[in-house]
Amino acid sequence: MTDDPAAELRELLAQPEITVLPGAYDAISAKLAEQAGFETVFTSGFSIAATQLGLPDLGLMTASENVERTRRIADSISVPLVADMDTGYGNALNVRRTIGECIDAGVAGAILEDQQWPKRCGHMDEKQVVPTDEHVRRIRAAADVRAERDSDFLLIGRTDAREPLGLEEAIERGRAYERAGADVVFVEAPQSRAELERIAGAFDVPTFANMIEGGKTPLLSAAELDEIGFDIVVYPLTALFAMTRAVGEAYEALATHGTTNAVDSVDFEEFEDVLGTESYRERQRQYAEE
Repeated sequence: MTDDPAAELRELLAQPEITVLPGAYDAISAKLAEQAGFETVFTSGFSIAATQLGLPDLGLMTASENVERTRRIADSISVPLVADMDTGYGNALNVRRTIGECIDAGVAGAILEDQQWPKRCGHMDEKQVVPTDEHVRRIRAAADVRAERDSDFLLIGRTDAREPLGLEEAIERGRAYERAGADVVFVEAPQSRAELERIAGAFDVPTFANMIEGGKTPLLSAAELDEIGFDIVVYPLTALFAMTRAVGEAYEALATHGTTNAVDSVDFEEFEDVLGTESYRERQRQYAEE
């Protein structure tokens, strides 16, 4: 973990090119993202609920479960981590606690969304949102904690109003969250390139795009989104979906053939390299008996 992940994240966002966040669902996937060269990593509530609980993203995960998993991921890497903290898990007081625990966990920034609880994945149907003023209070509470802690913690104000209330209402909500203290605005699940273009030019603060394979939003490259005018793009579920396919095929091969010879995977030594096992052996030798 970097000494000041939030300040480092803000430096990245100040660069002219778009910031690309790969989604990680545990410590090993976060390590692989860092080793691939990414300068910041993202966790999603969808992926943590799926991998840690085996449950869908329907508001079934608690705040403590999410924060604890996020803490472990932040500890495993040396680049800033941005976390999905759902709705903040309650009213403004709950949000204060959630954001304070994120700062304590070494998280660089977090998303807070305006859905009613129990929330659901942003690319599912039948979402419902709280009144704008209620989420404004959540954002203000988070901003107050940041100021009290003298932190550069990045607040991403998300609205899920596009589906139930329409794009223009979602944009108005984003502007309200910007005024309340959000550093970045995230309008979830736009349904066309034209809507993406409308969102990218609607705010005075940076904008955030979410690319999900098979989701409601057109799947664009980072270069395309940069050209449109977005400042941040996350690919939150790519690794999770790829892992699901790979692990499923590995188990199927073993069940069918009674061997893993045909499974395309890393070997024992390659996996140790991912974990940096040799550096731990070197440290262990420092304390060996003479």
